[in-house]
Amino acid sequence: METEVVIASSPTDVGISCWDLHTGEEHLRYKSCASPSHGLTSVAGRFLASSQIRESKSSSSSGSIQYWSWSKPQVEVRSFPAEPIKPVVSNSQGTYIAGGGVSGDIYFWEVATGKLLKKWHAHYRAVSCLVFNDDESLLISGAEDGSVRVWSLFLIFDDARREEMKHLFEYSFHEHSLRVTDVKTGYGGSNAIIVSASEDRTCKVWSLSKGKILRNVVFPSIIDAISLDPGEHVFYAGGRDGKIYIAGLNSPVTSNSNYGLHIIGALSEHSKGVTCLASSADGFLLVSGSEDGMIRVWDTRTRNIIRVFRHTKGPVSNVLVIRQPKRTSSTSLAPAVRRHGLPLPPPLEKFANNPDENAYVKVLIGPQTLPNQLLDSPYISVQTMEAQIKELQQQGSSAAAEVDVERLKSEQVRSVQMIQQWKKMYENLHQFCVSELLEGSHTESASGQNL
Repeated sequence: METEVVIASSPTDVGISCWDLHTGEEHLRYKSCASPSHGLTSVAGRFLASSQIRESKSSSSSGSIQYWSWSKPQVEVRSFPAEPIKPVVSNSQGTYIAGGGVSGDIYFWEVATGKLLKKWHAHYRAVSCLVFNDDESLLISGAEDGSVRVWSLFLIFDDARREEMKHLFEYSFHEHSLRVTDVKTGYGGSNAIIVSASEDRTCKVWSLSKGKILRNVVFPSIIDAISLDPGEHVFYAGGRDGKIYIAGLNSPVTSNSNYGLHIIGALSEHSKGVTCLASSADGFLLVSGSEDGMIRVWDTRTRNIIRVFRHTKGPVSNVLVIRQPKRTSSTSLAPAVRRHGLPLPPPLEKFANNPDENAYVKVLIGPQTLPNQLLDSPYISVQTMEAQIKELQQQGSSAAAEVDVERLKSEQVRSVQMIQQWKKMYENLHQFCVSELLEGSHTESASGQNL
């Protein structure tokens, strides 16, 4: 069975906690983190990234995005975007990070260089949640204005088509009347479904292929978090009343006197509102975080709690379930890891550069990895790679020197052979000339004797 870890954070500055999902063993705690809802992400399992919003005494608030490596509890990289960022999400390869601003703008960064690739105005109010679809060609956003919008990254990066389009989004759903609290997407690329939750006490199921609503589920409480069953038979909805409701996605319309249409059951143990949900890879375990500071692991087949974690103090704002990074697989390896930790990428840029300043394509090629093995290579900036290439060009490598020596030896052999050939030709020509002169002398002597 593949090892998975639970990662949890809080909106208060109590850091990030990490446990083994199946054994309950606690790993390293990471310091100085106060992340809002949807403000924590794992960047391809290589490091953690989290948005931070600090409320100040003045009317404006400040924000940052911080990186933690697996081997150190302290923050290693801090970025300061142009505005406070709430939700952050990374694609599965860890090449991009998207962030939603309080102004309604979406920012799209390249991780390896920190370059701000794109920024666009997505919503009229703050972006509250972001998620990539399964093939990562679409980015889905929810906002405090109650809308859910679907963005094609092909269109976002196609400047020519962008000028021709009236709007950038593929779909814009406005059926929610209050703030969107969570968005999840199923499998199937552009044919997948989207499930959105809102403070209007509803969860809505949307079709990406048809661009319309498929199902509307009304709950007894405001829903702040949702998680889809991998088989997409049901989805789980965490309510502010402390219950986790189970709603059918494909079941026929049923009426339950306790909960309502499409709701087939509930899990109830949290003393305060459920703020976040995550599922294991096989879907048999559901992890829930709550305002009561507790994290509970549920067996979805028996609907029983099998493990409970305590996240220091304060509410829990985010929970993630990810594959256990290789370097945290054993506590005995921690000292060596700390001594040989790999560098993290540079900070994210605050503003986009002029396109003319970066006319060439930047590429980072990493080593091949075995199946189900995390890529464990450092991020190297383009400037560093160019400096290394220049140094190699100036100094040359031993292999290149050996090639040059072999080439010179071969040319020397050919030159010696050519000299021998010319020497032989000279000797032959000299012999011919001497023979001709001697033969001419003999002829003249014979003519004189005859006279």
